[in-house]
Amino acid sequence: MAASIAPRRSLFRHPNYLKLWTAATVSLFGTQVSQIAIPFIAAVVLKASAGEVGLLTTIEFLPFILFTLPAGVWVDRFPKRRILVIGDLGRALMLISIPIASVLGSLTIWQLYLVGFVNGAMTVFFDVADQSFLPTILQRDELVEGNAKLQISQSSAQILGQPVGGGLVALLTAPVAVLIDAASYVGSAALILWIRLTSSGARATGRRSDGLEAAEAAAVEATAADAEADVSPAAGASVGGEAAAVPPATPTGDGDGMRSQIMAGLRYIGHHRFLANIAASTATSNLFSQIAFAIMPVYLYRTLGLSPTTVGAIGGIGGAGVLIGALIASRAAASLGVGRVIVGSLLIGAVSFLLIPLAPPELAFWFVATAFFVGGLTGVVYNVNQVSLRQAITPEHFLGRMNATMRFLVWGTIPIGSLIGAGLSEVIGVHTTIWVGASLGVLSFVPVFLSPVRSLRTIPTDDPDAAVAA
Repeated sequence: MAASIAPRRSLFRHPNYLKLWTAATVSLFGTQVSQIAIPFIAAVVLKASAGEVGLLTTIEFLPFILFTLPAGVWVDRFPKRRILVIGDLGRALMLISIPIASVLGSLTIWQLYLVGFVNGAMTVFFDVADQSFLPTILQRDELVEGNAKLQISQSSAQILGQPVGGGLVALLTAPVAVLIDAASYVGSAALILWIRLTSSGARATGRRSDGLEAAEAAAVEATAADAEADVSPAAGASVGGEAAAVPPATPTGDGDGMRSQIMAGLRYIGHHRFLANIAASTATSNLFSQIAFAIMPVYLYRTLGLSPTTVGAIGGIGGAGVLIGALIASRAAASLGVGRVIVGSLLIGAVSFLLIPLAPPELAFWFVATAFFVGGLTGVVYNVNQVSLRQAITPEHFLGRMNATMRFLVWGTIPIGSLIGAGLSEVIGVHTTIWVGASLGVLSFVPVFLSPVRSLRTIPTDDPDAAVAA
């Protein structure tokens, strides 16, 4: 009982969180280099067509359709830290193959496809485990702050990493620059291995605690709350009400078959009055935006004639938007309400994307940079609040499957959008395809606008497991 009223410590004094945060930060900085280098290799070094460049994104995200749902079941069954470490080291090995092939003169677009697919598969397991691992080391009222700090790292990596990445591509050549990302994955794996969880570090749940897996299982019930102030559940949005959304057939043990657990995850989100509409809006946004983003390297480098250094600078400005978004995400929700922030941020971000096809060549940098800045800011505000809401209203034993199912639904549309963009660009041209994706993306706010999410004032802070038990 004393623990429940003790003052919450700063996450800067939380050893396990600091290791996880540092690992994420190191990896994110390295990733920014690859985000500049690999598209540049495809579009400029290998001179791939717009369709081939778009297909690269399709292949990178295809694993999110193929593996995300079973990944949620496996993440709930196996040690999450082990999955994180294997994912980091595996991606490092695949990236190292790019500069080796370049030195040997054998680098092709097909190797980029292979690296993209394998790393995409490893990212599926890593991301599901990562989202489910954070609640094992943080308390319920620390999650929004923890997620926001991770988003600050992401924005900082974009602000510094993308401009540096553009410079490194120009200085070292793109294939060699990829080695920096590989090194960052190795560093991340080492830091995650350094994390030590014991039974004394887990939240008491009445379960046995015998080492890392028990600590993870006990603490994974941690859910989100506002990091800036104590808030109460919104009227009509209690966790008890959300518990009713869990279908009676929801599995609670590992004895159920994988197929039944996957179906339970789909039913849980499909019947949930909040999660179903969040999934629909996010999936729609990803589908339409990827029609444009799949061929964005061709548009920026060839149509607008921008250099890698300029593209890196645009990414840095987008990162500044992400940083500001991370700093204001919880304050915006506290002032305006979680529902309004989720709806508004999605709409504003989609409208700002129209600046990209509108960009005249002489002002291309400013138009595209503004779109990236606004999109980065609104995107992180949307994600911090909707992810924290998802964590808050989902029972402990279902976190892995919920995160995996959401990832399947919302990221599964990315390869579809990329494939559409690749095909359209060959038929109607790159610029017109950018217009199609940007215009349709404006509709993505509609599902959350027409749902109960819009009227949600605060994130529930009640324990969803207690509500289910009741």
